Order: sequence, then structure tokens, then C-alpha cells
Amino acid sequence: MSNVSVLIAGVGGQGTLLTSRVLGAAAVKAGYDVKVSEVHGMAQRGGSVVTYVKIGDRVNSPVIEKGEADILLCFEKLEALRWIDYAKNDGTVIVNDQRIDPMPVITGKEKYPDDVLQRIKTSRSNVFVIDALSTAKELGNIKALNIVMVGFLAKKTNIGREIWHEAIRENVKAGFVELNLKAFDEGFKLAERCMN
Repeated sequence: MSNVSVLIAGVGGQGTLLTSRVLGAAAVKAGYDVKVSEVHGMAQRGGSVVTYVKIGDRVNSPVIEKGEADILLCFEKLEALRWIDYAKNDGTVIVNDQRIDPMPVITGKEKYPDDVLQRIKTSRSNVFVIDALSTAKELGNIKALNIVMVGFLAKKTNIGREIWHEAIRENVKAGFVELNLKAFDEGFKLAERCMN
């Protein structure tokens, strides 16, 4: 997994920053150099939040330019479309099939596109659309959707499951560790079904 660039995109409150911490911690535990850059949008108002994570034998900069992301991990489908140009043509795009209306749509100034997923799939060939929100609901807390997505992403790495579990234990609040470990495992199982 040397030299992997991951762009994580979501909406404020979806756990984008926690995701980058868990991913970074797992990579460090696995012996990689990691650089993380958090790009805060209007997170408190449900705006776009993006994090760059670069993993490798040696990483000099966390910045990911257009066309450089090996993996685009998106918690909301319009955010995936917004950042799709950052994914390599042969990169992996993992999208949570959830719609969260941005402020211009809420105020009626703009319309949420009907063809978001189709445009994403047309743009890149290696696209996985998953319903992480439903999985998180089944586990009892919709806020676990980000760790469901981390579990799915983990299948694309050579980092062992126990290392991921350690990273979750160290970065998630104590009362939510077991929930998030289950969320990770469900995401990993989902990836096994989708990728085999």
C-alpha cells in the first residue's frame, strides 16, 4: 500500500475528521509515513468538509491535487460529484448513497441533481456505491456511518483488521468503541461481498 492518496469528503457532522484520524493511526501502526491535511468548510452548518490523507514509505506533503487521489471516500453523493476530479482515472471511488441538501438547495436557489450517481459512474470506472447509513441505523447509531465506510476502505489496503481495531479504540470516545468496531466489521464484510 505504499504511496496511497486518500481524499475523504463529507458534510459537517458526518465524521470526516475522525475518519482521517483512524485511517492515519492505522497506517502509522502498520509502519507507514502519514501526512494528513484537514480542509474545514462550513462544518457547523452542514457544509463541505474535506481531508487529505497521504500514506507511503515517505510522504513529503499531504496535499492532493486534481487527478491524484487513489481513493475517494465520500459520505454524501453530491460531495462525491463535487470532488470526483481529484480521483485518478483508475482510482477507487467509494460513495455513501445518501442525500444531504446543501444550503442553496434548502433555500431554493439551486436544485439537487437527479443524476448524481450516474455522473459519478460515467466519470470513473471503479465506483462502489454503498448504503452505509442503513447499516449504521441497523447498528443503532447513524453517526457510525463513517466507520462503516472505513471498514469498506480497509478491504482495499494490506493493513490487518486488528490494527484497524486498535486505531478505532484509540480514536473513538470510550462509550462508542464497541459500536464502531461493529460498524467497521460490517463495512469490511460489505466490501468483501462487493469486491469478490
